[in-house]
Amino acid sequence: MADQIALIDPNIDPYGYLGIIRNADGSITRPQNSPTRPFATTTPDHSSVFTKDLIINATKNTWARIIIPREVLNSKNKLPLIVYFHGGGFVVAANVGTPILQSFYATLVAEIPAIIVSVDYRYAPENRLPAAYDDCMESLHWIKNTSDELLIKYADFSKCFLMGTSAGGNITYHVGLRVAGGGEYLKPLEIKGLLLHHAFFGGNERTKSELRLACAKMLSLNVSDIMWELALPIGSDRDHPYCNPMVEIRSNGNLFDQVKLQGLKILVIGCDGDPLIDRQIEVSKMLKEKGVQVVDSFSEGGFHGCEFFDDMKLKELALVVKEFVRA
Repeated sequence: MADQIALIDPNIDPYGYLGIIRNADGSITRPQNSPTRPFATTTPDHSSVFTKDLIINATKNTWARIIIPREVLNSKNKLPLIVYFHGGGFVVAANVGTPILQSFYATLVAEIPAIIVSVDYRYAPENRLPAAYDDCMESLHWIKNTSDELLIKYADFSKCFLMGTSAGGNITYHVGLRVAGGGEYLKPLEIKGLLLHHAFFGGNERTKSELRLACAKMLSLNVSDIMWELALPIGSDRDHPYCNPMVEIRSNGNLFDQVKLQGLKILVIGCDGDPLIDRQIEVSKMLKEKGVQVVDSFSEGGFHGCEFFDDMKLKELALVVKEFVRA
């Protein structure tokens, strides 16, 4: 299915696949009016949800979209809040309004049910890491201090979860560590769990799954390397902790003390058609060994981000997320 979705083969034109042009001096140019994602997509009608866009930081041009089931607007019930960080390898100019995200949002909020606040953040290399982490952390303080009537009236701030796909899964992990170390500053927002969906991790040494799926159409190894080169601080390699969490996990025995103290649960979701599956499994295994509350859901087949293109897999994902959030 991935072969039918990708309009540009990343193994032939990796920069075109990312929607950027690499200049001779190593800088990049983003062509005007270029598509935000090199995929064949449609914009379906989702009249079952109500959406509202709000600015987080006008200076940084960051914003968020609230997605809420329409039926809850006629009730007095409050729903769990999921703060969602989208993917794109920190580089692709996707945002919370990208068409392939709309079915994803609508399905999750209906199936759980929950309210989603999907957060935009700045891209690399114009804004290298930790800019995305900083922006997403800022979004939590923005939600905490919100005066938006939808969130105040319908979101249960005591049941908040952070969720991200791909680079967003990476963000969820790193922001989650920050939250665990200072969660009291976010009250009344209480983070109960982290959901790492096809998390974008890496490292200098290749894993078996990366070598096996080096030419995968959705996330080829060369595209992954380029994204890390553009996203990491200048002079860093893929064993920087932003990319390879195992480096910090192995060197810091107290890394998850606050995560355990706060009782944060972590859900790790992956599939064996994703080149990153070995890294996700390794992180999940190590978290368990460190005494963190971890639930993992690894499936056969699929590909990186497959739930955005396969309605059946999206439904399956929604059920896994629902069970985790409602536990």
